[in-house]
Amino acid sequence: MTSRISIIGAGPGGLTCARILQRHGIPVTVYDRDPHPRARDQGGSLDLHADDGQLALREAGLLDEFFALARPEGQEMRLLDPAGRLLVHHVPAEGEFFKPEIDRGRLRGMLLDSLEPGTVRWGRALERVEPFGRLRFVDGTTVETDLVIGADGAWSRVRPAVSSAVPEYAGITFLEAWFDDVENAHPELADLVGQGGAMAADGDRCLFAQRNGGDHIRVYIVQRLPADWIGSSGTPEIRARLLDAFSGWSPRMTRMITENDGPYVDRPLYVLPVPHTWEHSPRVTLLGDAAHLMPPLGVGVNLAMLDACELALALAGSATIGEAVATYERTMLPRSVDVARQLENGVEGLLEAHDDSLVG
Repeated sequence: MTSRISIIGAGPGGLTCARILQRHGIPVTVYDRDPHPRARDQGGSLDLHADDGQLALREAGLLDEFFALARPEGQEMRLLDPAGRLLVHHVPAEGEFFKPEIDRGRLRGMLLDSLEPGTVRWGRALERVEPFGRLRFVDGTTVETDLVIGADGAWSRVRPAVSSAVPEYAGITFLEAWFDDVENAHPELADLVGQGGAMAADGDRCLFAQRNGGDHIRVYIVQRLPADWIGSSGTPEIRARLLDAFSGWSPRMTRMITENDGPYVDRPLYVLPVPHTWEHSPRVTLLGDAAHLMPPLGVGVNLAMLDACELALALAGSATIGEAVATYERTMLPRSVDVARQLENGVEGLLEAHDDSLVG
């Protein structure tokens, strides 16, 4: 296939698609709005599952490299109560690799390094997709292409070319707090969280802590609040409001609120309507959050990479782009609708309190 293929977005999904296409000898260009690959923090730790994310990496020829970088100990999980008492503790068995953790930045770096030089064009922010697949960028330049793959996330600029759907606020917000050099600077928190994740909830609010590589921990403070609840509040005011909301929790747990390094990062949760489908277009398709933005419950990056793999393989095995896109969407759309329905109210589960019967 010698058609011009353009991927918008250099996240795990877009880069996985590009890597597999290149392995099959298919030229591709990736456009990303960031000025360079280190322009912003790439987010926390990801668990790549054996039955989707790892399958994509196998097709990309990168599974062994992934295992060399991943943290299987990150599969440890602790369920706590608001007093900090351990209720459930999962410790991964030796040799368990069903869903090892990897920092998003390391995964992205591995994928970028696997691509042919010049594949990613940085500093190219898409404005819109015009008729016949023409890409118009915010700097006024245009690119003619035969297929546009929208891998540009929740607020996709490609999605309007095939769908009128827009993300909707789910009523729950994630406030992110960072902790650095945790073994030395935050030893109590490091001991509480362990090598993987730890969470506690009381029915209305939740603290979820996640060990990252490089001796870092990220904590997500989960609450039902309006999307704009922070407004212009600074760190001291936000912290005071959080301490009031978590006033019944033990100091052992509220250190996740009071001892963070640097400012909080507000991440209100948005989702796409369920079901989200669109009429087939032979020139435009979507993958990952651009196609099926769901609650952050461990499936997002895995589905994005599986989408990317299946789309790339369809393009490699089809006579025309239109045929390949139709083949891909026949599998991807029903799957994403099914998973989205299963997770539609899944974040509410994060807030559910757990009782003493779990102890033992």
